[in-house]
Amino acid sequence: MKLYNTLTRKKEEFVPLREGEVRIYSCGPTVYDYFHVGNARPFIIFDTLRRYFEYKGYKVKYVQNFTDIDDKMIKRANEEGIDISELGDRFIQEYFKDADALGIKRATYHPRATEHIEDMIVFIQRLIDRGMAYNVDGNVYFDTSAFPQYGKLSGQRLEDLEAGARIDVDEHKKNPMDFVLWKRQKPGEPAWDSPWGKGRPGWHIECSVMAMKYLGETIDIHSGGQDLIFPHHENEIAQSEGATGKPFARYWIHNGYINIDNKKMSKSLGNFFTVRELSKKFDLEAVRLFMLSAHYRNPINFSEELLKQAESALERLYNAKGNLEYLLKITEDKKMTQKERELQNRIDKYRKKFEDAMEDDINTADALAAIFDMVRDMNRVLNEESSRRIVEIGYTEFMKLTSVLGLLQKESQPQGTDEIKELIKRRQKAREEKNWALADSIREELNDMGIVVEDTPKGAKWYYKK
Repeated sequence: MKLYNTLTRKKEEFVPLREGEVRIYSCGPTVYDYFHVGNARPFIIFDTLRRYFEYKGYKVKYVQNFTDIDDKMIKRANEEGIDISELGDRFIQEYFKDADALGIKRATYHPRATEHIEDMIVFIQRLIDRGMAYNVDGNVYFDTSAFPQYGKLSGQRLEDLEAGARIDVDEHKKNPMDFVLWKRQKPGEPAWDSPWGKGRPGWHIECSVMAMKYLGETIDIHSGGQDLIFPHHENEIAQSEGATGKPFARYWIHNGYINIDNKKMSKSLGNFFTVRELSKKFDLEAVRLFMLSAHYRNPINFSEELLKQAESALERLYNAKGNLEYLLKITEDKKMTQKERELQNRIDKYRKKFEDAMEDDINTADALAAIFDMVRDMNRVLNEESSRRIVEIGYTEFMKLTSVLGLLQKESQPQGTDEIKELIKRRQKAREEKNWALADSIREELNDMGIVVEDTPKGAKWYYKK
């Protein structure tokens, strides 16, 4: 498998540190509000990468943190008159609601920053002891001049970064690019005891500490949005490698930005919206499919029209699933025909095409194309007279590949209510009595309830519209 490594700026063959195991750290949300559609892209992409590794038989240790202490958390908690832990609890639960609807699996570990303050204090002291950090009046800074490789992830020299930096003037810093590891308490802020006085951690330190605690001093993959390359991930590398003297992450993977109707998403433009807001108009599973329809490193344009197209594409997949499940119930055990054996060979080729796409830097767009090609082929060949064996083969491969992409996780045809069952029964009786007007009327009634009915030589089949 080849992955584009931001650190080396090229595709590299992925070789895990430990045979049969992959360790991934992915930056999670700051839990002061619902997460927005821009956050959703990395959550979906790197969940898919994790799923693919599992599909290939790897044991995956996946860590996604919750930032539950920072300026935004403090501001909102103060506005609401509650403790930041209460605010964090609330929006962590809201995160899981939206993440579940997007098909995002729970991480192996979901550590919270505030649960690891002592670990951060120990880590910061380690940097001070190594001459990599310094304390000024209760504020502890990382000394970027003590780390000669600073800037290697973003591809810039420290001197160039300093010259172009737009940073707050702070007379306490030795160098303009030095960053805070520990902040002295200000009035009205939550604080923890430390060797440097009461305060709280800076933003960057939490990810280094929690990645190492759960995954070790050198991890396989660190992922996040393109906006995190500098300064967040650059600072993570500096403090992590400054503390250990070892490489922090071997592969750095970043996804591209999202544009809304061809414009950069921003609150000032009024095109900023949360996944929760989006869920009121669209099936979030369609949002996932949409996010996977472009290569993760490319910018992606987000619009209602494109989401409607994704919903239609998702409906085609669910219809294929429903049709295969229907055929599984009614087809008989018999010898496969030559035509069916040829389809089996093509299904193998679709799987290979899917895997080749995923192995080429997580090319989910081409992987999706392979699935839709397989669906069209199966729709053309399979019917009520097919052998159960070829239907089983097609269904198994179809469900395996869509599962890697986190799709089709819902039932395609739930059992339905007694009312639905009674209507379908009445419609079938009307058809048998050639009462076409009544049958059509019941079909329309079912359609208004979101039920699609299809008549086949072996009876009616139905499913919910997606």
